[in-house]
Amino acid sequence: MRIITSIGVTATALALAATVSLGTATPAEAAATVYKNCDAVHKVYSGGIAKKSVTQNRVTTKGKVTYRALQGTVKKDDALYAANKKSDADGDGIACEIS
Repeated sequence: MRIITSIGVTATALALAATVSLGTATPAEAAATVYKNCDAVHKVYSGGIAKKSVTQNRVTTKGKVTYRALQGTVKKDDALYAANKKSDADGDGIACEIS
């Protein structure tokens, strides 16, 4: 009886391990879209793409830094931002923002 129980437990463990290792990619693991330019971004996200930690838009005018509320539909996604970081001209963590 002990051998049969042991075989059953081993088979269950192997099935579980196979399920974990063969799982499908989650949306977070999928490749992020790289947009050609800000016009392409604005067709999908009118306010641009931001890092998850960004809560305000940093604006520098004549050397003075001010902070404004995010405008439009801003997608907060670290992977998507990283893929489109080239479009963050002022380096504030928001690509293609509306200021």
